[in-house]
Amino acid sequence: MKQQPKLSQTRSGRDNSRQGIVYLVGAGPGDPELLTLKAARLLADADVIVHDGLVSREILDLAPPETRRISVAKQRSKHSVAQGDINALLVAEARKGHVVVRLKGGDPFIFGRGGEEADDCRECGISVEIVPGISAAMGCAAQAKMPLTHRDASSAVSFVAGQCKGLSDQNWSGLAGKGRTLVIYMGVANAGAIVEKLIADGASPDLPVAVLENGTREDFRALRTLLTDLGDLVQREQVKSPALLIVGEVARYGDAENKFQEYAQLAGVIA
Repeated sequence: MKQQPKLSQTRSGRDNSRQGIVYLVGAGPGDPELLTLKAARLLADADVIVHDGLVSREILDLAPPETRRISVAKQRSKHSVAQGDINALLVAEARKGHVVVRLKGGDPFIFGRGGEEADDCRECGISVEIVPGISAAMGCAAQAKMPLTHRDASSAVSFVAGQCKGLSDQNWSGLAGKGRTLVIYMGVANAGAIVEKLIADGASPDLPVAVLENGTREDFRALRTLLTDLGDLVQREQVKSPALLIVGEVARYGDAENKFQEYAQLAGVIA
């Protein structure tokens, strides 16, 4: 039987002398009903919740009112709390004997910097456990009824970040094309540059693309176009983050506004 760490929890007369622990918990893409049972239980038991800006209010409200909530929300080009400071905060709270839930949108280990936070905790002697969540890619695609793999369209999926440092130096050759699906996180702001990069790396300009905005939330929106039109689509439709870009033949499937032919004519290519 797996031995559970001794936890220190301050509510309900818990023993503060015991060791604290950090849980890196995936909150999923937004819908509270997509939380895992374990994530919901940990929210109820946490002393401190350190959460990202993408975590919905409905999910935070699952924790008792007395639970301390600390926002470390980040915005593009404006990090309110540096990553090193977040790591230090988790360690400091755990050293006080607290049960700390580090709540992240999607999954902690898919562009969530969970690996960095886990490493820092371990290096500081803090027990850490990872609780996976439904990733944005899975949640958004499911709501759009858009399979990321399909026997007739794609047998491979790749995940990339669209705003990482050195975007132009990354090699995406072969990630988008026949029989493949490319899922781009955080790519809305750089959509135009991403189009140029993919085409330069060999992707066809008439490759189908889907934009999935606010996945699993009430204001969800799914749009489809061609790769060459992606940057213009984002501007025309005023797409805002959070949104995913799905590149590949699977973008033809599911529930999404289909304007392939219209945009093909605008762009001068054949859909």
